[in-house]
Amino acid sequence: MKKRISKKTNYGCHRLCWVGAIGLLLVGCVKENNKEKISPSLKYAKGFSIKIINEDAKLVTVGHPYQGATSGYEYLLVQTGKPVPAHEKNVSVIFVPVQSVVCTSTTHIPLLDYLDETNKLIGFPTTDYISSEKMRKRIDAGLVTDLGIDKGMDIEKLVSLKPSLVMGYTMSADWGPLKKIAALGIPVVINAEYLEEHPLGRAEWIKFMALFLAKEKKADSVFNLIESEYLAAQKLITDTVYKPTVMSGILYGDAWFMPGGKNYAAQLLNDAGCRYLWSDTPANGFLQIGFESVYMKAKNAEVWIGASNFNSLAEMAAANPRYRLFDSFKNKKVFTYHARVGAKGGSEFLELGYLRPDLILKDLVKIAHPELLPGYSMFFYKKLE
Repeated sequence: MKKRISKKTNYGCHRLCWVGAIGLLLVGCVKENNKEKISPSLKYAKGFSIKIINEDAKLVTVGHPYQGATSGYEYLLVQTGKPVPAHEKNVSVIFVPVQSVVCTSTTHIPLLDYLDETNKLIGFPTTDYISSEKMRKRIDAGLVTDLGIDKGMDIEKLVSLKPSLVMGYTMSADWGPLKKIAALGIPVVINAEYLEEHPLGRAEWIKFMALFLAKEKKADSVFNLIESEYLAAQKLITDTVYKPTVMSGILYGDAWFMPGGKNYAAQLLNDAGCRYLWSDTPANGFLQIGFESVYMKAKNAEVWIGASNFNSLAEMAAANPRYRLFDSFKNKKVFTYHARVGAKGGSEFLELGYLRPDLILKDLVKIAHPELLPGYSMFFYKKLE
């Protein structure tokens, strides 16, 4: 399940931070422990929905688990010790709150951290990719088992951990090792956060994780703060007339990869007051364009945002001398998202970025309109010298 292309190393278990999605929305209300409790109200996420069955059970539907999916998956969450309601045979029953979790993407790690459930993680494929300081303490203490490379996960080792839940993701109907794990009786749920089009839609998947941990109120609190910060940053550019022209991506082989106009990244650039040169394209995934076409359109672009994980302009030029031809390169207006790396070299942007689009947006506003955030220091991005 490797999903990131890198010039140096393949950060398995990381997600490409530039993709989009469709789905369902439902708001409900539930009573728990004799106290009324509101289930997560979904404002932006379209990939999952929640239906209240009774005071002890919820039906969670992941309506669009992968690109091109024609059907989804349903999970019946039942309070531990309570009777299981009648349900269809293809519905997975999961007793909550779960006591232990195996995650398969670094983007799941912040969800546990922000819900104060860091200690629930007991296994992960290639733990070196995890950057979270809180989680690294558990790893260093031997409390999180390294399960090997994701596609070749050590299933026997995973089964021996007896996790209450495995949170996975899939790019197609073929679950790979996840299907074998489910067949052995271990609950597997599909997290499709990476398909959300809106940046806050991805962040709202913290409410999905919270359902399995009985931390809905905490998730609401976390998300509300992130939403507030995002909208405040977006509001800063309301009266701006000037919007710098922006190019993005780099060459991989013969193709230049960049976000389509309906992509998550394009939305962030628009919200930051940028004029992304490919914003009029209908794609919600990645565009693959030849160098000549990119050069003709972006040779005079003012800013280059998202230049992979290069550490300097010299390093970029060494990788491909043609990068020097762009005005943004000549004028040293190239920015990478690789400012922060974990103790073992993992990318904090690829780990935390889904949950904290507010930080990404502030960085982009700082790049495009530095006068609007005079005292702000960028979190994920850095300017290449």
